[in-house]
Amino acid sequence: MNPHAKLVCTSSLIVGTTITISSNHWILAWTGLEINTLAIIPLISKSHHPRATEAAIKYFLTQSTASALILFSSMTNAWVTGQWDITQLSHPTSCLVLTMAVAIKLGLVPFHFWFPEVLQGSPLTTALLLSTLMKLPPITLLLLTSQSLNPTLLTFLAISSALIGGWMGLNQTQTRKILAFSSISHLGWMIAVIIYNPQLTTLTFILYAMMTTTVFLSLAKIKVLKLSTMLISWTKTPMLNSTIMLTLLSLAGLPPLTGFLPKWLIIQELTKQEMTLTATILTMLSLLGLFFYLRLAYHSTITLPPNSSNHMKLWRTDKTPSTPTAILTALSTSLLPLTPLMITML
Repeated sequence: MNPHAKLVCTSSLIVGTTITISSNHWILAWTGLEINTLAIIPLISKSHHPRATEAAIKYFLTQSTASALILFSSMTNAWVTGQWDITQLSHPTSCLVLTMAVAIKLGLVPFHFWFPEVLQGSPLTTALLLSTLMKLPPITLLLLTSQSLNPTLLTFLAISSALIGGWMGLNQTQTRKILAFSSISHLGWMIAVIIYNPQLTTLTFILYAMMTTTVFLSLAKIKVLKLSTMLISWTKTPMLNSTIMLTLLSLAGLPPLTGFLPKWLIIQELTKQEMTLTATILTMLSLLGLFFYLRLAYHSTITLPPNSSNHMKLWRTDKTPSTPTAILTALSTSLLPLTPLMITML
């Protein structure tokens, strides 16, 4: 891809995200979302592979539909109440339409079908942007309007996303699809608590983005796109594969790793709100995600390829280690002792 085109797309992504998360007016927020959509499409389709082109078309159609629904919701609310302020969303129909639109943009169940396919057709770096940065503007809109949304509908979306995200990831062999369903499952946890404690949703998103970035950067370093490739990657980068295993277990939410922190706090918050049943269901559904994270970790470090190779194992890699990956890995696995500090910040 042309470096100038890449610079324009990357700058547009940053500008679009900044506009949306800092605006109070619906039209400005909608403009930022449109800039984001148009900026990411060249990055999705830059390989000119038919699957990449298909992913770009699917992404454009779903995102344009969601943007039209957001515009319709805001115009309906302005028609009834005379308010264009994002925090003044009070019309019931507008709240319902906005929830559906943001669910489409985030890939929440039952609007999740586009997300794994788009990630599968995208390069790893673009898939990283789709899983982290592109989720920030829609979640910001939910945070700003959280007091007006329907708690029952959000709880349904949260439980169904945790269920489908864990269930559909069980039988996948492509790493990008596994991480796509992982994203859907994590978004379910965030949505479950967004009305009761928006700051906790923000913390969960930051930690999720940090751990997912670590996994994607590590996979891009060893060029792994499917589990069968991961089986033989440990001979070239044994240390990196070990850190991938720890990061995956952190994503699964196992103590004493960082990923346990948001799930622990979310379960605590749901219990405080007398939503013990929801907390129990989400906890049980996290076992589905734990299974495919363990499967990924098993493939990355513990198994050997089924055939014996005659060449000498490469225990040293020629590539220089990546400092950002090392820092992110350390943060993704060792932040749990800082829990009291984070609780005071919430």
